[in-house]
Amino acid sequence: MPDILSLSKLKILIISHNRIQYLDLSVFKFNQELEYLDLSHNNLEKISCHPTLNLKHLDLSFNPFDALPICQEFGNMSQLEFLGLSATQLQKSSVQSITHLHISKVLLVLGDTYGEREDAESLQDLKTQSLHIVFPTGKEFHFILDVSVGTTVSLELSNIKCVLDDNGCPYFENVLSKLQKNSRLSNLTLNNIEITWNSFFTILQLVWRTNIEYFSISNVKLQGYLDSRDFDYSDTSLKALSIHKVVHDVFSLPQGYVYKILSNMNIQHLTVSAAHMVHMVCPSQISPFLYLNFSNNLLTDTVFINCTNLANLKTLILQKNQLKELVNIVHMTQEMKSLQQLDVSQNSLMYDESEGNCPWARNLLSLNMSSNILTDSVFRCLPPQIKVLDLHNNRIRSIPKDVTGLETLQELNLASNSLAHLPGCGIFSSLSILIIDYNSISNPSADFFQSCQKIRSLKAGNNPFQCSCELRDFIQSIGQVSSDVVEGWPESYKCDYPESYKGTPLKDFQVSELSCNTALLIVTIVVPGLVLAVAVTVLCIYLDLPWYLRMVCQWTQTRRRARNVPLEELQRTLQFHAFISYSGHDSAWVKNELIPNLEKEDIRICLHERNFVAGKSIVENIINCIEKSYKSIFVLSPNFVQSEWCHYELYFAHHNLFHEGSDNLILILLDPIPQYSIPSSYHKLRALMAQRTYLEWPKEKSKHGLFWANLRASINIKLMEKAAEIH
Repeated sequence: MPDILSLSKLKILIISHNRIQYLDLSVFKFNQELEYLDLSHNNLEKISCHPTLNLKHLDLSFNPFDALPICQEFGNMSQLEFLGLSATQLQKSSVQSITHLHISKVLLVLGDTYGEREDAESLQDLKTQSLHIVFPTGKEFHFILDVSVGTTVSLELSNIKCVLDDNGCPYFENVLSKLQKNSRLSNLTLNNIEITWNSFFTILQLVWRTNIEYFSISNVKLQGYLDSRDFDYSDTSLKALSIHKVVHDVFSLPQGYVYKILSNMNIQHLTVSAAHMVHMVCPSQISPFLYLNFSNNLLTDTVFINCTNLANLKTLILQKNQLKELVNIVHMTQEMKSLQQLDVSQNSLMYDESEGNCPWARNLLSLNMSSNILTDSVFRCLPPQIKVLDLHNNRIRSIPKDVTGLETLQELNLASNSLAHLPGCGIFSSLSILIIDYNSISNPSADFFQSCQKIRSLKAGNNPFQCSCELRDFIQSIGQVSSDVVEGWPESYKCDYPESYKGTPLKDFQVSELSCNTALLIVTIVVPGLVLAVAVTVLCIYLDLPWYLRMVCQWTQTRRRARNVPLEELQRTLQFHAFISYSGHDSAWVKNELIPNLEKEDIRICLHERNFVAGKSIVENIINCIEKSYKSIFVLSPNFVQSEWCHYELYFAHHNLFHEGSDNLILILLDPIPQYSIPSSYHKLRALMAQRTYLEWPKEKSKHGLFWANLRASINIKLMEKAAEIH
């Protein structure tokens, strides 16, 4: 391993499960900081030691060593805490170099050929608190090794097989009997055991009389039949017995006898899990049990019904069984006066309100009913003093609002249900921990933190949040609490809807105040609208817009009536050279000067007093006259601007100018008109006087001839004969 040499700062090296056959520890001479070295599960048969290593963890287990691979140099590893060894033969002399070391844990794996040359006392000088010995796999236990190492507090023995001897397991029983010599030994664990039923209870009885306080048996395979016998419960130091993962191939087993032995044990803690146990009987007298764990079995609702001898029991675990009716569980606990913790998770529990009240044990503080098929009604069947309640992975859609009696609840787990709303703390006045992730909550209430003043942990991530204005308020409320209150924030809180925001972290969701505040939105829209309406109204009044609207209406009505006139009539040619518009106050000049000077040149003039058609409206007559005249002459004077009908005529003549695309307006300024005297509504007159050339009536008689000549020239056009005949 040349690459190791350059790693001078290396502290941990794991090269297990390889094919290393030989190792010279001198390769680590430059790795002075190396503390952890794992060489297990290789093909090592020999190692060469080096005096410079001072490891804390050295694992040479599961290698085909013949003798223990303990070098003289191992004695210098004063910091050694874990030592893993392998060997097919043990000799007391092999461990002499490390007997002065106090090693926290020693793992010894014995090879397949172990037992041919065995030194029973080979381990007696070891100084370790924890010793784990792995015997050869699949080999009948015929060993005499003394495992009662004086300093050992915890002993673990693996691979115990004893099924060939009908008289039990004498070799292993002998090993266990020697454990009484070690007064310090308090923990014993047996792994991977294959024995008979009779041997199992014999071993249990042997351990019962030792100083062992905690006895654990796991991965047990039981064979043969069980003979009825009495079990002596006296003179034991045992406090806890754990039996895990039991299989057996006997179907005519007297189970009642087994259950009786287990239920009457005078110990505080008993665990029997994954043992295919279908029932458990009530103890025959008041039991000292404080803790019972019967998880992963086949127990039904009938277990411990009407059992009054478990009055001292504080913790009961019935997880992963065949429980179905919650009411039966309630009645089971009713006699357990001291029960504080109950776990009935991963069953098939249901509750029907019609089944009546739920008289739980009064002192029950922690209840785990997760992974069942409970619905909303379960909130009507809860212990009155409950503090910790786990209901995750059920079928709860909502929490009934009329639920009472949960004032003491401090921790509530409702994860993986179908809740649509984040519950407040109205009925949970003491709630401090709420877990409600993986539900159907889309718009959590922004008032949650105001309702739940005592909350110190909220886990509500992984819900289908709908990013909207309501959610914006909730996000803002999160920012007002301590950062460690909302667990999983922000990585577990993401938008699910609308599609454009899907996957967006809630902390990055932004929406304006305007779009969320209805009142502000109304003010923003209505106020400018009102201002605009007022401005338009004022402008209309100032520009006399109503007058123009009336003109447009009159014009539109006239044009619509004109569309009903036959086509041949609409195609008539001009009938007049000019239409004259003037104020009545200027009629003397018009009749005495203007008309005589024009008509003497055979110019046909249209006047309102002689050419307007009776029965038609004034506006319609004005429009008809303008349209049938080649030009429209307007006699302007201060009197003109005071006449509304003159304004009408000017408006329609100007409109006809743009409509026909011709220059049909002639303005005659009879008397000067000051700009200030022109009303604001006559802005067209103002514009025409500013933009168009007008004829000014000269006061000097010498200029009259030129005036009339110019005027006659501007309107002189030969009218068609047809038009003349009509006239």
